[in-house]
Amino acid sequence: MPRPLPHQGTQPFLTYTGMETDLIFTQGVDLPGFASFPLLETPDGRAHLTSYATDLTDLAARSNLGVILESATWVANTDRAAALGYDATAVRQANLNAIAFLSELRSPLDHTATLVSANIGPRHDAYAPDTRMSVTEATAYHTTQIATLAQTNADLITAYTMADPTEATGMVLAARAFALPIVVAFTVETDGTLPTGGSLEDAISQIDAATNAYPAYYMINCAHPDHFADVFTDAPWTQRVRGIVANASRCSHAELDNATELDAGNPAEFGQQLADLRQKHAHLRVLGGCCGTDKRHLSELAKRLTS
Repeated sequence: MPRPLPHQGTQPFLTYTGMETDLIFTQGVDLPGFASFPLLETPDGRAHLTSYATDLTDLAARSNLGVILESATWVANTDRAAALGYDATAVRQANLNAIAFLSELRSPLDHTATLVSANIGPRHDAYAPDTRMSVTEATAYHTTQIATLAQTNADLITAYTMADPTEATGMVLAARAFALPIVVAFTVETDGTLPTGGSLEDAISQIDAATNAYPAYYMINCAHPDHFADVFTDAPWTQRVRGIVANASRCSHAELDNATELDAGNPAEFGQQLADLRQKHAHLRVLGGCCGTDKRHLSELAKRLTS
């Protein structure tokens, strides 16, 4: 029986996508191309992945929260994996291995609601989306990875850090072809607009119109809460947004790309801001940390969600 997704109940879910920045800046782990899926190939790499997943599930269990485990496959698509020396066969196997790895970690964790999300990302740089695709091109391109993920027992697909609603539409259509639940997470600039210049409201409307509202829900990720405070209101369209996976830093994407040190912000403030959003917008079900966050931020968030 398929596991219920977060938008189908009232329980909050924790998730975490800040692992790469934590590994690079605080643990000195080299991640060429910002890719974490090669970590699956070494004992040390698998130990890192295991630690992040088990820390998150343990925190969720202690806090009586659900948890979504995100796979290490955000850049495991054809072009970005090829730049790292992976051919079609190797990248396909990396996707399969990533989901199998999380599934094995989940198996003894029946005491909490644990979902495995197949994490996918844009074809090109999310923060400088200079190369655009048509819906047809995006559907064909992302079908390659999604077809592989459809062979796993992932509970859902999550398209993270999306900047172009046209590309996201193609992802949604590819997932729909395999009857896979999909969530689309948009990133925004410091003024609340997408890196491609449009608004969140328009992006969501565009995708829903083109796909008969197929996405299970939408999220905002890789942005500080201050960046979208003015646009995320009580307007009807925001009901489609069920998750916030926020950055610790108030810096812009350009500033973060050029940073030589990690800006971890204030973990207590981070937890309080997301808890306040949840209190104000009760439909928010998925909350977590993106760039610059670590277990301190998630612990502060969990404490405030359950207080």
